[in-house]
Amino acid sequence: MNYHGRLSKLRQKLRDNPFDTIWILQPENRRYFSGFKAEDTQINESSGSLLINENHCLLLTDSRYSSEAEIEAPDFEIEIITHDLIDELPDLLKRIGTHKLGFEEEYITWASYQRLTNKLSDLALPLELIPFHSIPEKLRALKDEMEIKAIEKSADMISAILDEVIIKLKPGIREKDVAWQIENLAHEAGADSLAFPSIIASGPNGALPHAVPTERVLKANEPIILDVGVKLNGYCSDMTRTIFLGEPDQHFKLIYKIVRKAQLAALNIICSGIKSDQPDTVAREIIKEAGFGKYFGHALGHGVGLATHESPRLGPRKPITLKKGMIVTVEPGIYIPGKGGVRLEEMVLIEQSSSKILTKANHFYEL
Repeated sequence: MNYHGRLSKLRQKLRDNPFDTIWILQPENRRYFSGFKAEDTQINESSGSLLINENHCLLLTDSRYSSEAEIEAPDFEIEIITHDLIDELPDLLKRIGTHKLGFEEEYITWASYQRLTNKLSDLALPLELIPFHSIPEKLRALKDEMEIKAIEKSADMISAILDEVIIKLKPGIREKDVAWQIENLAHEAGADSLAFPSIIASGPNGALPHAVPTERVLKANEPIILDVGVKLNGYCSDMTRTIFLGEPDQHFKLIYKIVRKAQLAALNIICSGIKSDQPDTVAREIIKEAGFGKYFGHALGHGVGLATHESPRLGPRKPITLKKGMIVTVEPGIYIPGKGGVRLEEMVLIEQSSSKILTKANHFYEL
């Protein structure tokens, strides 16, 4: 990965902002700029953070990760925190000449912020803390060639896994069993892990967009939503198919047709240069005109990369211009409470005048 290029772009952002040093705690951002792969196991426990300014790149971690840090982040000076990060941070900031520290406002806890503020005050250190929002995430939204290849491999893996799973589905299998099968196949295929817990939602459970697999058994003719993804070499994939074990009733035949029509219409217009709300508008209007507008509550899609959900968002809020090299999902859905739902999801690479579908498993119906 081109870490030198990423650091150069980040430093350019520093020149355009009111702080001279940036403090990065978010795990995917940390990995993106340094190569350090360790993950945070819980919200109040961090495996490390980065301090970056014009002249210094520091990776702050503890003895648990010292060897990995030295191997994975050779462009960074490794600082081993021996006692407490907040206690040791002021001296490190002073050493690298920090006067104004930018921090990720969404990834530092209020308790840590208060402790650091009090520590700086006690030391009478003239250092200003400045929150920032989404600077690394905006850089991550545009994938380089190495990232695109990594995501394509992740998409190929989950496509093959889902193909194998769907072929073997039959009535009487529990949702939980299907989820376990996907996890086992991902392990056997060499995935790092699942990108997220698999969503296996049959019958009325399909009305829950983020349903958790249950003891419920699959039944003939009802819709079954399978929303799955893997993480491979750090990069995620995400795809959804809705299938029927037999012949769906006329109601769900209609819903499936509408969702597929909305998806294809959105896919048809996605390309570099359009606003990120346009595909959502196109898909949503088709579903609305069919009389199901109130049953499509989420945005059309989201970016995928080191995280399953990242920038850009395909939805009505805060539209941005889509660019060549972004990777997004296109996943319209209709969810009928108490009855079930249909969601269809593709991952696509945005190109200059079109988009390239990365999730290759078919399993679409012409109903």
